[in-house]
Amino acid sequence: MAKNLTAYRGDSKILHVVVKTDAGVAIDITGWILFFTVKASKSDADVDAIIKKDITEHTHADAGLSDIVLTSTDTKVCSGNYFYDIQAKELDGTITTLIDGVFYFKEDVTIRTVV
Repeated sequence: MAKNLTAYRGDSKILHVVVKTDAGVAIDITGWILFFTVKASKSDADVDAIIKKDITEHTHADAGLSDIVLTSTDTKVCSGNYFYDIQAKELDGTITTLIDGVFYFKEDVTIRTVV
């Protein structure tokens, strides 16, 4: 499933993730790891990612809910389009891409907040 995201560079942002079956039923993600990765190019190595987060603690795991918290430091990137995805590693080791798309960082006007 593709979904594009937008944020101002240097802003904090919380991405709310809901993991469901194709029929729309919430999946218990207790013990799962979610990987959030943002890259300038899809072919870049993970070590070269602009943003990478491993989420092991979930908001409401039994209801399939997790939050990816991006700090102002995380989003302090050059404005422009980047590629992202969120992958899940289940308890049995199965890896599934939950969502991907383009993450557009808008140029901000106020920069004096960064001290």
